[in-house]
Amino acid sequence: MSSRIQELLAPLELPGGLADLDEQQLVEICAEIRTFLLESLSSTGGHLSPNLGIVELTVALHRAFRSPHDRIVWDVGHQAYVHKILTGRHGQFGSLRQTGGLSGYPSRAESVHDVVENSHASTSLSYAMGLASARRAGDDSYVVAVIGDGALTGGMAYEALNHIADSRPPRMIIVLNDNGRSYAPTVGGLAGHLADLRLDPHYERTKRALGRVLREIPKFGPVADEAARRVKESFKQLVHPSTFFDVLGIKYTGPIDGHDLGRLDATLALARQMDEPVVVHVVTDKGRGYERAIEDDEQKLHGVSAFDIPTGRPLTTSTTYTDVFGEAMADLAAARPELVAVTAAMAASTGLQRMAERFPNRVVDVGICEQHAVTLAAGLAMGGLRPVVCIYSSFLQRAFDQVVMDVALHDLPVVFVIDRSGVTGPDGASHHGVFDLSYLRMVPGLSIAAPATGDELCALLATAVDMPGPVAIRYPKASVPAVPQLPVEPIPVGEWEELRQGGDTLLLATGRMVEVAGKAAVLLEERGVSCGVVNARWVKPMDPRLPNWAAGYDRIVTLEDNVATGGFGSAVLEALAPLELAGKVRVMGLPDQFLPSGDPARILASHGLDPESVADRVVG
Repeated sequence: MSSRIQELLAPLELPGGLADLDEQQLVEICAEIRTFLLESLSSTGGHLSPNLGIVELTVALHRAFRSPHDRIVWDVGHQAYVHKILTGRHGQFGSLRQTGGLSGYPSRAESVHDVVENSHASTSLSYAMGLASARRAGDDSYVVAVIGDGALTGGMAYEALNHIADSRPPRMIIVLNDNGRSYAPTVGGLAGHLADLRLDPHYERTKRALGRVLREIPKFGPVADEAARRVKESFKQLVHPSTFFDVLGIKYTGPIDGHDLGRLDATLALARQMDEPVVVHVVTDKGRGYERAIEDDEQKLHGVSAFDIPTGRPLTTSTTYTDVFGEAMADLAAARPELVAVTAAMAASTGLQRMAERFPNRVVDVGICEQHAVTLAAGLAMGGLRPVVCIYSSFLQRAFDQVVMDVALHDLPVVFVIDRSGVTGPDGASHHGVFDLSYLRMVPGLSIAAPATGDELCALLATAVDMPGPVAIRYPKASVPAVPQLPVEPIPVGEWEELRQGGDTLLLATGRMVEVAGKAAVLLEERGVSCGVVNARWVKPMDPRLPNWAAGYDRIVTLEDNVATGGFGSAVLEALAPLELAGKVRVMGLPDQFLPSGDPARILASHGLDPESVADRVVG
């Protein structure tokens, strides 16, 4: 298997040249794109199944619309690899998600064809509504939002739909890419015929003519308009039942086969003729063309590391903090019937698969609805349960108000288990969890913990589920030696661990930076600097011994994989300033900027947070 994608695309002026190709050429290009994706992602990793499923739809979109004159907004953006290929970036896929390489999401810095690079779900319709509203007189461009059935579960999507239905901007097309596996929408001749009928200009003219005829009949008198409306609605119900979009007043067509290029071309052409918003409902097969992905029930081939194509198995495996949490949570759930887990469409990704298998009624997946997840947890806690909200760091940002007003204000015993904290690596700026210490530390009554090892994660979780108020445990996307023997003893709230004593410099580190601090201390000892190390596993509350430690050293250095602004180092400064000890403190954290994709260790090193750089900065 070897892709000929370069040979096929090189003669074309992309993406516009796709419009000139015949059906046989298009089928060949689609097949080669799938081969190219398999070969490329098996080496680099990335989002595999979503992109295998959207090949024909992406080709059809670039045939129907003139990007970048027409703006295509990809919701989430993890399914935009085919879009990147068709806009001239296929030659860069060897660097996908690597430092300085091709982003795994749309990137405005990469191409004028990439409109939005925020990879958080359910946002495309709001972006599209704003873009459509901002068009000036004479601007004949279209705005196309491509949103998946999963992203459509998010509240923002419904808020935007409500606004779109009210404002009705012209030349706005919403493509609903439905690749759900829990049901199989009807596709085929009848569905395709009815879909065409709904957007056929002849059908629209028939409705208008029917209204005129009814108004001209004298006996209808002053109620003619209402009668016409009812007859027309009855006609629509006869040929096609109402959908949610119809109820809102947004034109709808579908479902149609998202792998039928002819049907896609015809439907998008009809949608372009409507001078109002149109929803085009497209059904696609996630993982199409790769049997291992189609058979993937647990969605492990949704996002992949380097893998073996014949088997679909990753080339390397390791135990992660996520795995450790999953085992610890299932173990605690077995002993604590009041424990319930809440997740926002990421049960497997956050480690809840084991608990879901053992206690299916105690794992609640709310869809991509982080705000609802947090307030639901508040209600569960009010009802006497012990909810554990499992969520990625950058996604919890979306529910900040609910953390403050619905959980913390009521001092409820909700545990936030925050995966992917700190520098996460290949997914880039929108996925690095480098803000959580800053935005959570300000919340009254919320305790914050950051384990340095898998064992410590289990111990902190055991502590958290017995705490009377809210608590957050944050940990990185990283490997650990193994899942510890369970159960483990809880760690007292606010108690730090002194790992090493010294006389000149004290390194206060939290989370993954504890290991860095230990290695840096060894390097500093070799340079004649007597260095102590403390594992500050509780960021809030802080260990009451901090002032005594600070008084005994000439220099205090804080280390964290969070932005320095408002993070752990800031907390240490605030605690020591009233004692006139803040002058000893030097904060080492991440800069006030968005970070690129890349290997986490390299990203940390580039900002002076590897052992060698820390040692140099201490003595420099």
